[in-house]
Amino acid sequence: VASAHKVPSRLLEVIDKYENDPRPKVYISVAGRSNALSGMLDCAVSAPVIACPPYSDAFGGGDVYSSIRMPGGVAPMLVLDPEGAALAAAKILGVNDERVRAKVEQLQKRNRDRLYVDDAEL
Repeated sequence: VASAHKVPSRLLEVIDKYENDPRPKVYISVAGRSNALSGMLDCAVSAPVIACPPYSDAFGGGDVYSSIRMPGGVAPMLVLDPEGAALAAAKILGVNDERVRAKVEQLQKRNRDRLYVDDAEL
């Protein structure tokens, strides 16, 4: 857990720790209100970053805009649903990892199969 606003030095320490691990990675940042975390993380790493801001009724849900508007050269992806963010990360990692790709394909098949079952039960 780290904050780009409150303790940016701690965020950089956490990023450095993960970046020194050679395993492939996708970062998922969860930050609301003024989302500096996703942009700062994206600028500090070459791995993909997925911004997944929590929904908030504050500001009529408008705080999501801080995750959408980023400066040029800063490109975190935005997925609003945590399960969707995890699936997107798995798909990215699955490009080079057959085991992860197989798990994604299994999930997709279960989802398709469930749709047919649900439709038949109507």
